[in-house]
Amino acid sequence: MDYTFTIIVPVYNEEDNLERVEQELLSYTKIATRITKILFVNDGSSDGSQSLIEAICKRQDHFSYILFAENRGLSAAIKAGFDYVDTELVGYIDSDLQTAPEDFNKLLEHVGDYDLVTGVRADRKDKFVKNMSSKIANNIRRAFTNDGMDDTGCPLKVIKTAYAKRIPMFKGLHRFLPAMILLQNGKVIQIPVQHFPRMAGTAKFGLWNRLFGPLMDCFAYLWMKKKYINYTVSKTSA
Repeated sequence: MDYTFTIIVPVYNEEDNLERVEQELLSYTKIATRITKILFVNDGSSDGSQSLIEAICKRQDHFSYILFAENRGLSAAIKAGFDYVDTELVGYIDSDLQTAPEDFNKLLEHVGDYDLVTGVRADRKDKFVKNMSSKIANNIRRAFTNDGMDDTGCPLKVIKTAYAKRIPMFKGLHRFLPAMILLQNGKVIQIPVQHFPRMAGTAKFGLWNRLFGPLMDCFAYLWMKKKYINYTVSKTSA
C-alpha cells in the first residue's frame, strides 16, 4: 500500500490505554484524508505495554513498532519516529488520547501551504496546576523563540517529513518543533483541536518538567539557534 502519512505514538507505561489507542487509530485510518499507518515507539516501558503493542501490530496491518532498550524520554521517542518514517508526512499523538485522532484531518488540510501544522488545545480539560504551568511555560518559550505558537505542548502535529528529519533533536525539543521548522525557513500554523481528560494511566510530567525544565531548554534553543547551519543549494552537477 502506498502510505503517505505516518502517525508516531510514543508509549511509556501506557498498558491501560493501548487497546483504546488501537481502536481509535484504526477507526481514524478508515476516515483519514491520507493513506495512513501507525508507528508505536515504546520508550522502554516497564509494564505490559510491549506485549500489547506486539499483539496489536500482529493483528493490524497498518501498525508497526520500535522498542527502545531503555527509557530515553519523549524527545528521543519522537526523534526515533522521525528517523524511521518513510512517508511524505509524519504526525504525532500521545498515547493518553487526550487529543482526538480525527482532528488530524483538520491539520492535514493545511499541509499544502505549511510545513508544520500544530494543534491548539481548545477548552483544555486538565487540572488547574497543569493548565497554569503549561500556560506559563508557553509564554516563556514564546518570548525566547518568537514562534508565535500558543500551545507547542499540544500532542497533535503534522510535519512534512523532509523538515522533520532535519531537526537536530535534544532532550525537551518536542516543545520547540515549530521553532525548529522556522529555523529551516519553513512555515508553521496552529489550528484549534479538541481536548479530553485522561481516561486511564498516569501523567508522566510534573511541575518540574512542565515549567522549570522548559525554561532551561530555552537557553539550549538559543545556543542552537546561534549555531544552526542552514543553506539552500542553487545548482548541482549531480
